[in-house]
Amino acid sequence: MGTGAITQYVDVAQLALYAFWVFFAILVYYLTVEGKREGFPLEYDQAGKVRRAEGIAGMPSPKIFKTQFGGDISIPRDEPLERLAAKPANRLNGSPIEPTGNPMLDGIGPGAYANRADVPDHTSEGDPRIVPMRILGGFSIARQDIDPRGLNVVGADGVRGGTIKEIWVDRAEMMIRYLEIETTPEAGGRRVLLPMNFARVARNQVSVQAVLGRHFVSVPATKSTEQITLLEEEKIMAYFGAGTLYATPERSEPLV
Repeated sequence: MGTGAITQYVDVAQLALYAFWVFFAILVYYLTVEGKREGFPLEYDQAGKVRRAEGIAGMPSPKIFKTQFGGDISIPRDEPLERLAAKPANRLNGSPIEPTGNPMLDGIGPGAYANRADVPDHTSEGDPRIVPMRILGGFSIARQDIDPRGLNVVGADGVRGGTIKEIWVDRAEMMIRYLEIETTPEAGGRRVLLPMNFARVARNQVSVQAVLGRHFVSVPATKSTEQITLLEEEKIMAYFGAGTLYATPERSEPLV
């Protein structure tokens, strides 16, 4: 028998190859299962019927993750699947969905959002990350820039939706994240937040092309007047995102 041979038909190299095959199979199985901690079970529709799909190898057992500010989180989450206020455009699997409720608030298309933790984001020191300037010291608008406070905010139709009352800043990255709007008295005088990336600040007004003037009153509210949670950020951004497609009937129609 040659060097490394155990028997006439088995040697060390052959055993090493078999061991590698077993290890690789176990690795593939482990990664397949662990990769389902987010986004599974999949939900898909076929002929208008919603079904759950766990894929191959089944679902992983729950694992507890300890977070610094959000408490203990069990993943995969044991939550009921949400039902959207929408229906398939046709009976083909994977067809686009059409809203049946209020598309600005139902989390559909560009208005979709993730159910993030309902707690504020924090700085490395543990303070709420995004807060209004009225509770901060040492923050101000540069002299060469336009201070939007006091300016009217108008929608894509030119209709006034309210007045900018405050600026919310990200004190971890030193930038403006939101503009706080007080809606018109006719709309109840609500305080809502406008994401800065949807705003165009001019010297005489702040314009928003994503929504119309009447839509500002329905922007999702925050529980606190001094901080915003991750989930609230998702819903507010989704509302203005939905407006890019659903604010007017014409926006959801074909270009040609």
